[in-house]
Amino acid sequence: MIIVLTTKVVTFSNFIDGEWKEALSGKTFVSLNPANKDEVVGTFQASNEKDVQLAIEAASKAFPKWVQTAPSKRAAILNKAASILEENADKLAKELTREEGKHMNDAKNEVLRSAQTLRYYAVEGQSFTGETFPNDDPNMKVSTEREPLGVVSVITPWNFPISIPARKIAPALITGNTVVFKPSSDTPLIALRLVEALHNAGIPEGVINFVTGKSSDVGDLLVTHPAVKAVTFTGSTAAGEDIHQKSAFTTRTQMELGGKNPIIVMDDADVELAATLTVNGGFSLTGQACTGTSRVIVLKEVKEAYIQKLIEKTSELKIGNGFEDGVKIGPLANEKQLKNVLKYIEYGKEDGATLVYGGEQLTKGEFQQGFYVQPAIFANVTPNMRIAKEEIFGPVVAIIEVETYEEAIAIANDVEYGLSASIVTNNLKLAHQFTKDIQAGTVKVNRTTTGNLINAPFGGLKKSSTSTFRESGRVGLEFFTQVKTVYVGY
Repeated sequence: MIIVLTTKVVTFSNFIDGEWKEALSGKTFVSLNPANKDEVVGTFQASNEKDVQLAIEAASKAFPKWVQTAPSKRAAILNKAASILEENADKLAKELTREEGKHMNDAKNEVLRSAQTLRYYAVEGQSFTGETFPNDDPNMKVSTEREPLGVVSVITPWNFPISIPARKIAPALITGNTVVFKPSSDTPLIALRLVEALHNAGIPEGVINFVTGKSSDVGDLLVTHPAVKAVTFTGSTAAGEDIHQKSAFTTRTQMELGGKNPIIVMDDADVELAATLTVNGGFSLTGQACTGTSRVIVLKEVKEAYIQKLIEKTSELKIGNGFEDGVKIGPLANEKQLKNVLKYIEYGKEDGATLVYGGEQLTKGEFQQGFYVQPAIFANVTPNMRIAKEEIFGPVVAIIEVETYEEAIAIANDVEYGLSASIVTNNLKLAHQFTKDIQAGTVKVNRTTTGNLINAPFGGLKKSSTSTFRESGRVGLEFFTQVKTVYVGY
């Protein structure tokens, strides 16, 4: 059964070869509530490479039998796990909010989205197959088959701590791979619940393995072990580059990394809509989304009206604990995030930008035990300022004034990232041109930079991705399979 909220601090285990096990080191660490740093959410295993070795061995041992398991049986396990998540959505959402800080409504939506992801791949995985090719020999058939890779390492971040793992683990499992899963140490509990749901759904021993601990203690073996055939990672660009470089030549990698996502506000834009999209894209989830809006490139003619409307809408946002009604902005996920956001707010001031709203750490009353900061809006930002170039991963928006569409596009593209981008305009021709000009993997018109469909591909360009295999949608299955071409003569 799924364990839910309790006042007692529970110690949770790794899950290796179908059993819940303590780390061989005998060491543990705690996960804290970012809304109240004095509250311990749970105690978790501080694993090292010896634990990872056991997990990889278990996954390797389970692979031959799992690959022979009927696709319909794999799908049934994913569907049953989805049902378990759905049945426990309210309880799991409370745990997610305690652990990560996002509002309960957002947490519940994430749990349900994860269940939906499991169901989606349970269906799509059963029809994902090869091709048959015409050829000149009437007595020969040429076709391709898609085969699983083997052991896959899944390494995930804390900002979407169950939905990102679900969109990696579900396609890996349905295509016949076995998994070693390491979540962020900031949000190990909700990640464990996903593994627990799969376990309770009847997944065989060793097919899914779960190891917690610092990346510095467990990370290298997850990507360098010869039995690991693929690594799928979501996180910072620096960490992704490190993983990519350390992985073996024959190990497949999939990296979804950072972003510095722009929204362009044209002179014919609905200013009210533009401000709403910026608030939703830049400040929802406390700005802690890789697709979050961090730059606004606005035409001179509408800049003042837009800024006024943006400040008005931002000032209406309620900041507080994710369990409170009406809260739109929760705490940052941890102290490191708080310090980083405050650092970039100071960078903005030092570099000459004008802080027109917010940017203060909240430390009094209900905020004193949490990692809270007001959303920050900077005007008079130039393209080369640090707040306009570097990923902040927090509720900080930089407004850059331009005079033409061409200038806006040049500035939008002049960063090392290319994850998501949006434009606000009523000009259909210009919107179409934007979709061609912008260097981003996810392009939107009159919508926020955040959010992606379960059934549509997701990924970035430039340093936002390895630009190899996309996640989500049917194409998300491709990363976890290899193609074999078969010639049969009769």
